[in-house]
Amino acid sequence: MKKGEMHATTVIAVRHNKEVAIGADGQATIGQTVAKSNVKKIRKLQDGKILTGFAGSTTDAFTLLERFDEKLNSYDGNIKRAAIELAKDWRMDRYLRRLEAMLIVANKTEILLISGTGDVLEPDNDIAAIGSGSMYAQAAAVALKKHGKLSAEEIVRESLNIAADICIYTNHNLVIEKVS
Repeated sequence: MKKGEMHATTVIAVRHNKEVAIGADGQATIGQTVAKSNVKKIRKLQDGKILTGFAGSTTDAFTLLERFDEKLNSYDGNIKRAAIELAKDWRMDRYLRRLEAMLIVANKTEILLISGTGDVLEPDNDIAAIGSGSMYAQAAAVALKKHGKLSAEEIVRESLNIAADICIYTNHNLVIEKVS
């Protein structure tokens, strides 16, 4: 991140018991100062059939979300194909290459992490996390998922709350959505 840009967050997606949920905290920072505490980092696309979450520069993330939505429309809502085509563009296009953000995209059956290095990753354990508190949230989700008693939405909520208790760049203002 460039000095002074808004960054730092926690976004996590979980697929569990045929349910997919994605959530994020609401904090945005500039340097070491909280700039805003209720940013909405989760977006619904394709009439709620596809959910996205972003971490990184907010403006860069919105640019990528717009491009991803265009790719989804070009490929009839196929998230894997749209993600791969976005990653190709992101890596090759001189303008897009400078964007500093990451995306998680999900539908009923898939969760994908898309990065600016051209990576499109499908997590083995149906848990994907990005942002400064991602490792805390991911570790919590792995442990909570093993119990099998919680829904995907509950795992996301608890994981984000654990991350918010540990990571100074993550707060408890949560937005959680489920795939419809």
